[in-house]
Amino acid sequence: MKRLSIIATAMFVSLFFCGSLCAQTPEASPKTEFDAELAKKLGADEYGMRRYVLCILKTGPKDAEIKGEERSEIFKGHMANIVRLADEGKIALAGPFMANDKQFRGLFIFAVDNIADAEKLAATDPVIKSGMMIAEFTPWYGSAALMEVTPISKKIVATPIQ
Repeated sequence: MKRLSIIATAMFVSLFFCGSLCAQTPEASPKTEFDAELAKKLGADEYGMRRYVLCILKTGPKDAEIKGEERSEIFKGHMANIVRLADEGKIALAGPFMANDKQFRGLFIFAVDNIADAEKLAATDPVIKSGMMIAEFTPWYGSAALMEVTPISKKIVATPIQ
């Protein structure tokens, strides 16, 4: 009998707490700073995200063969190509990898919807054309805010990479 009383008391307490939780007034949803115009400009979906293509640049078959002035000119063209693509809004992010054992050299995050479009853009790069690097691609879904990297970068770079 005592056990039944304990169970009944536990059930009553549980029901009391459940009832009091359900009776509480829900808090107002947090305000967002949603900017529809900016979201549209950046190509954001309802979650503030968009489609990209991630491109990993890896050491290519001709990397060891290209040396000296030819190598220097290819890299100058590579940097100029990155700037051009960023200015055109075709590349959201680019940069080199630090030393690694995977032969990863750099990455691009292309602001395009599909791999075919990203392949066309990568094919314009002198390091790809020369065979110094090869490119691997995969679709990626990320924050549309990445599209603001180039405009912000221009404001914080004291010495441009050439």
